[in-house]
Amino acid sequence: MRVAFYAPMKSPNHPVPSGDRLMARLLIRALELGGHKVDLVSEFRTHASTREAAAALEPAIGAELERLRLTWKSAPRPELWFCYHPYYKSPDPLGPAISAEFSIPYVTAEASYAAKRDRTGWAASQKRVGEAIMQAAVNISFTERDQAGLAAAFPQARLAELKPFIDTALFERVSPAPDPRRLMTVAMMRAGDKMDSYVMLAKALRLIEDRPWTLAVIGDGPMRQEVQGLFAGLAGRIEWLGERNAVEIAELLGHGGIYVWPGCGEAYGLAYLEAQAGGLPVVAQETAGVPAVVEAGVTGLLSPDGDVTAYAEAVAALLDDRQRRDAMGQAARRFVLGQRSLVMAAQVLNGILRDNAGIGVT
Repeated sequence: MRVAFYAPMKSPNHPVPSGDRLMARLLIRALELGGHKVDLVSEFRTHASTREAAAALEPAIGAELERLRLTWKSAPRPELWFCYHPYYKSPDPLGPAISAEFSIPYVTAEASYAAKRDRTGWAASQKRVGEAIMQAAVNISFTERDQAGLAAAFPQARLAELKPFIDTALFERVSPAPDPRRLMTVAMMRAGDKMDSYVMLAKALRLIEDRPWTLAVIGDGPMRQEVQGLFAGLAGRIEWLGERNAVEIAELLGHGGIYVWPGCGEAYGLAYLEAQAGGLPVVAQETAGVPAVVEAGVTGLLSPDGDVTAYAEAVAALLDDRQRRDAMGQAARRFVLGQRSLVMAAQVLNGILRDNAGIGVT
């Protein structure tokens, strides 16, 4: 089937790495594995940080709709519109209109809706998101938390769940040789939730300076100096590895011991799945969507949200117990390779489309 793919928040071709970009690319590959022909039909970005900026996009939205209509006058039309991650700051103003005009199914993945945004001036964008959710043949959520939120706001909406997943191919080729004292982190260095997690991690590690650990940090970004400043005084224990490609990350993780990332405000965190695929147990907070990618007590430890001391104690617990660390690392690798692979996700996604959108699959 011909699938029109659209990510209003960030195009899969966006130059800046992020979890959103990675998941968009993974969804495209999952659709292709199912035998579908996927076209990235628009790179028009609707993300707006203010209501005024959102309103200013309306003329451009009209122009993009007209471009798509003209394109499909001569080219084969899509048979399904697949929108990834519409929410109040990045609604999908294209897919619902095109789907209605062409009489094709409309599908969302990771749509989110928060009624409280109506009280902060975003009612117009929220309305657009809500109407898209109700129009959709199915709305695919990646976490139980997100699915429950949609069900509460739109009891009549059609919902399905697809667990977060990664391409495990690189990790299947890695033979883990863990250094149990080597802590690992993979994260961009930017303001907001990422910086909050770095702040919490630095505070936690200072509480366990008496333990024999080192920390390898993979990542870069506009706040690199600020992040490095957080760990001042821990010289000799921090290794700044900078930005690395996927192959390098897989190899580096395979030689780590414990993956440490608090995950402040984390939607779910594909990096947690990558770390576990490399054989690392995870220490994170039990917050937001993190429980969707870490099996608490089996593949990692989840501490109470916002409790720095509890987080430090969780890291220390695995540093102090090599046998437990090894068992969790092995369970983590089995969990991701066995349950959260791209191949398995493609099968689940195909089933969702077949059952809810009437799309034939191979």
